[in-house]
Amino acid sequence: MKGITDEPQYSVSLLDGGTALCDVINNHIEELTLSEKNAFFVADLGAIMRQHVRWRTHMPQIRPYYAVRCNSSPAVIEVLAALGSGFTCSNKSELELVQSHGITSEDIIYSGVCKQVSHIKYTAKNGIDLLVCDNEAELRKISRCHPNAKLLLQVSTEACNPDDEMGMTFGCSLKDCRHLLESAKELGVEVVGVRSHISSTCEDDQVYVHAISDARCIFDMGEEIGFSMSILDIGGGFSGSETQLEMINCAVMSMVDLYFPSSTGVSIIAEPGSFFVSAAFTLAVNIISKAVVARDCQDQKQNDLSPNEEPEFQYYMNEGVYGSFSSKLSETVIAAPCVHKNTSLDSPVFSSSLWGPSGDDLDQVVDHCLLPELNIGDWLLFAHAGAFTLGQPLFPSTDSTSPPVYYVISSRDWLEMQDTGITSETTMKNFSWIPYFLSSCQTEAALCVPA
Repeated sequence: MKGITDEPQYSVSLLDGGTALCDVINNHIEELTLSEKNAFFVADLGAIMRQHVRWRTHMPQIRPYYAVRCNSSPAVIEVLAALGSGFTCSNKSELELVQSHGITSEDIIYSGVCKQVSHIKYTAKNGIDLLVCDNEAELRKISRCHPNAKLLLQVSTEACNPDDEMGMTFGCSLKDCRHLLESAKELGVEVVGVRSHISSTCEDDQVYVHAISDARCIFDMGEEIGFSMSILDIGGGFSGSETQLEMINCAVMSMVDLYFPSSTGVSIIAEPGSFFVSAAFTLAVNIISKAVVARDCQDQKQNDLSPNEEPEFQYYMNEGVYGSFSSKLSETVIAAPCVHKNTSLDSPVFSSSLWGPSGDDLDQVVDHCLLPELNIGDWLLFAHAGAFTLGQPLFPSTDSTSPPVYYVISSRDWLEMQDTGITSETTMKNFSWIPYFLSSCQTEAALCVPA
C-alpha cells in the first residue's frame, strides 16, 4: 500500500494496471466488514478532469467558475484550480477554504445573496472585489463595507417550466435594474457586469436567448449611466448532459456573437457545480436494520401478514437526509442505488424504501425502488453522489461525522491530461504529487486511508 499525502488534508491513490474504481470499493468494503461498517465515498479525480475536457470542447469561450457550495472537498478545489477554473463562494467559510488552497482573489466571486457584514468586510480585507448583488439593501451594505467592490448585478430569468415548483427565480427584475444602477452610481460602487441563473431542468433554449438579450439591455443602461461593463455571467444550472451542453453552447454563443462580439471585450463566464463533481463520487452505505410490511395491508401489524401477501421492505441505512442525503430535504430526487452483492438475474425483487438512521418520518431517502431482499450488513452503492452530499451533518450527534472520502486517479487519466495540453506550470505546482506517483507507483494500485 502506497500513497502520497497532501498534508494535512487528504491522500490520493494511483490506480494502475487493471485496477478499476469498483476494485477500490470492494477492497474498502472487505476491510470494513472486518471492523465497523461505516459509510464512505470513493472519488475518481479523473472523472473531474474528463468533465473539464467536455467543457472545453463544448464551451471553449466560456470560463467556468466552480460553485464551491456544491462540493468543497479539498481535492476537488485543487484539481479544478490546476485546470484553470475560477471559484464562486457563497459564504466566508468557502472563501477561506478556497484562499487556503492558493487561489488568487481575482479568481473568486462572492455570490452570497444575503451577505453578513463581517463577510463583506472579509472580502474587502482580502482583496476579493467581485461580488453579486440584486437589491438596494445589499448594495448599501456593500458600499459601506467594501467601497472598492466590483458588482455583478444578478437578474432574474423566467422559469423554464411554469408548472415546475423548483423553477424559482432569483435576482432583481429587468425593470428594477436601472434604479439599482443609478443607486450604485450615487453610492460610488462600480458595476462591471450581469449575472443570471437558469435551472438545470431547463430544456428551452429560448430562455438563454431571453437572458442574454436582457443582459444586453442592462449593459446599455449601465454604460449610459457611466459604468464600464465587461463581464457576462450566465450562472449555474448545468446538469452535465452532453445534450444540454450542446444546446447551451448553440443558444448562448449565437446570442453572444450578436450582442457581445469579441470586439466589445466582454468576458463570458458560467458557474457549473454538479457538472464537475456529481459523477466523480460514489457513496457506499450499509444496511443497519430492516422491516417488512404488506404492500396492500400496511395498517396491519407485521404478525398479521399472510403467506399470500407480497411484502414491501423498509431498509434503514447508516446515512440519511440529515447527513449525506441532505439534498432530499430540498426536494431533490435520489436515484435508486445498486446492490453490492452477487445476485442471480432471476432473483425476485420487491418494492422497497430506503431510510436514514434517525427514525424520523422525514428521513426517507428513496420512497420506492425495486431491490432483491437484503440483509442487515449488506451494502448499497449510490452513483453520481458528488453534488451536495459532503459536509457536516445537519443535526450532528456526539458520534456523527461525515463519511471519509477515498480519492483515486488512474495513471492513464493523468497521462491523457498531459496529452490534451491542459497541464501547465500552474498545474504542476498545484498537483506536485502526481509526478512522484508515476515514478514510485507504476506497478501497483495504491489504496490509501484518507486523512
